[in-house]
Amino acid sequence: MAGLVRMHLTELLRELGDERLSTVVITEVDVSDDLSVATLSVRSLAEESDPKAQKALLRALGHASSRLKRGLGPRLDLRKLPELRFTYDLGHDNVRRVDELLHEIEAEARAEKK
Repeated sequence: MAGLVRMHLTELLRELGDERLSTVVITEVDVSDDLSVATLSVRSLAEESDPKAQKALLRALGHASSRLKRGLGPRLDLRKLPELRFTYDLGHDNVRRVDELLHEIEAEARAEKK
């Protein structure tokens, strides 16, 4: 079910035509056992990863959630559609930060050898 929700919501996000959501990527979907809640981890393809941009993105998704849920209706064969909850996926940002730190350590080690 999570895969279907992800696929359809990705399509629906593109169909909305909302510029604020044009760079959104759904990285993970977790659907509760009773199918009442779908928690979506999202991130932006834009390089901005500051907390204000993340909050703005989540706010825009919150405003669009009813339209997204309505769009899911015809695509999923469920009596009741899940509530959509969005969280920002910090995984990619954390990986990038670790890489930056490793490069800094490497540069310092090279500088000490000189």
